[in-house]
Amino acid sequence: MHADKELDARGLNCPLPILKAKKALADMHSGQVLRVISTDAGSVRDFQAFAKQTGNELLEQQTVGSDHFTLIKRR
Repeated sequence: MHADKELDARGLNCPLPILKAKKALADMHSGQVLRVISTDAGSVRDFQAFAKQTGNELLEQQTVGSDHFTLIKRR
């Protein structure tokens, strides 16, 4: 899936991946997609909660090795 912006949050622990994603989404337009790459296993669960709380749409989550990929669509 196409992402309008990518955020590399590898090596960062909670809550930094969420905080950086929140900041990145604030600079994006409605309907644009942010792709986040993180290595914090807790970020998978955190992004699910973040999407519910903010109204942004969680499009996809995938884990490849130690990397967790999350696609979020800006509301």
